[in-house]
Amino acid sequence: MIKTNLRDILVLLLVIGIFFALFLGSRPLSVPDEGRYVEIPREMAVTGDWLTPRLNGVKYFEKPPLVYWVEAALIRLFGLSEWSVRLGPALFALFGCIIVYYAGAKLFGQRAGILSAVVLATSMLYYALSRLVILDMPVSVLLTASLLSFLLGTREPAGLRRRALMYGFYAFAGLAVMTKGLIGIVFPAMIIGAWIVVMNEWRVLRQMYLPTGIILFLAVAVPWHVLVSQANPEFPRFYFIHEHLERYLTKVHSRYKPFWYFIPILLLGFFPWTAFLVQAVRNALPRSWKDRHQHGHTIFLLLWAGLVFLFFSASSSKLIPYILPVFPPLALLTGRYLAAVRMPDERASFRAGAVAVTVMTLLLAFGLLLLPRFRPEIDLHVFRNHLVVIAGILLFGIGSFLSLTRKDRIREAVIALAVTAALFPMVAGSALPHLDTRSIKDLALTVKTHVASGDEVVCYRTYYQDLPVYLERRVTVVEWRGELAFGTTVEDTSGWMIGEAEFWKRWDGPGTLYVATSSKHFDASWKDPGKRYFLIARNERTVLLSNREATP
Repeated sequence: MIKTNLRDILVLLLVIGIFFALFLGSRPLSVPDEGRYVEIPREMAVTGDWLTPRLNGVKYFEKPPLVYWVEAALIRLFGLSEWSVRLGPALFALFGCIIVYYAGAKLFGQRAGILSAVVLATSMLYYALSRLVILDMPVSVLLTASLLSFLLGTREPAGLRRRALMYGFYAFAGLAVMTKGLIGIVFPAMIIGAWIVVMNEWRVLRQMYLPTGIILFLAVAVPWHVLVSQANPEFPRFYFIHEHLERYLTKVHSRYKPFWYFIPILLLGFFPWTAFLVQAVRNALPRSWKDRHQHGHTIFLLLWAGLVFLFFSASSSKLIPYILPVFPPLALLTGRYLAAVRMPDERASFRAGAVAVTVMTLLLAFGLLLLPRFRPEIDLHVFRNHLVVIAGILLFGIGSFLSLTRKDRIREAVIALAVTAALFPMVAGSALPHLDTRSIKDLALTVKTHVASGDEVVCYRTYYQDLPVYLERRVTVVEWRGELAFGTTVEDTSGWMIGEAEFWKRWDGPGTLYVATSSKHFDASWKDPGKRYFLIARNERTVLLSNREATP
């Protein structure tokens, strides 16, 4: 079994690793999120201040620093590029698939473990977030490592292996807290507590090495929180009250969505494996309350997925990536179901899933056709070229899957579906630069060819999150505070977070300014005949100008 696991892990590392690595640096940073979560570690790497996160030089306390530290280390190792900063989430995603394989193999058998890893890797949202520098992939993977360490630990007799797994549970929970805050301990406590109650497994509390485990958890999670609070007395109130309680309970962040918001996100994000979720959940449930002890592992996974889904659905603040921690348990349940489809009584349910896959694919294709109606900035010629390739992949892949299913060649059908699920987001992702046109990379690189060390780069009445990243320097921001508002109240940032009057004073002064602003603000503020300016470049959204004639 050990040799089999090692061989499987090496193969999965190679195949899934290549899958996540391909075209990793082929598009500009997405804004606002990637710009923000690259600039903070870039500043850490440059300044050497690994304690206090800063965004454009302003204190930024919304999240803990673990991902910032990882990204700053990657920047120092490999330099600053789209590839190097996206390597972090890709490695986390790969680690998540290996954890799911290992747990699946231990709990349900080798075949189920492999299928679970493949299902997770090729789920649309999981793949998409493996290529984005945001916090949701790392925290999801660390929560997965924590919860599966606990679950595997409950299967071990007293001894070194159980102790190692349980300590892994506490350590990974602490790292999850260091990634995205208190959900790193709230989720494990909520899920494990509910499982103990449902299963009446109170004896597990004696197997968890609670005293030493809690000390380990605190040793991982607490030191940074203490040190940053000592250095920044304003941190605890903002971080614990505003960013945790108020974010969850109120609409302060203007991210309110209805309770059912995550249902379509889950259905689309888990595509194409969504078609088998009903069968997977049904097979995981005990036939009666008395039989629940024979389904302890699957009940744990169901509670994990269900409670996290309900937790975020009840929140007043919702964003698409929040739902990602639900995917690993669902992948394990789906992999377990697919591994059992060899049994004759499961063939009918698999065929029903095949029909559902076909229907979902047709709906997805229809949605892609309608996309230009909602995104008029899309280049239709380029979009049609991508659409032809995407349609070809879906038609051939799903056609092969249905054909193999009708012939009861289930193993080959699952492989065909997995290959289709891998190719579709890869090709669709290549169209992303033509759909997400908010990056200012092109103008930033133009500025970089002109700007001298003493010149000032300005964002006028807005803030372009990726501009300081591509310029590799702090920028001046005029009449905009946004998420930097709190940081500007706790220290003096008046040198670069300025108002309108100060901006025009500098514009008419002796220094050279390069200004990036929206077309709307440009039309409103520079159309006055008395305003003298030099246009450097512009695109559909943004204008780049200077108060001095630029020299190459």
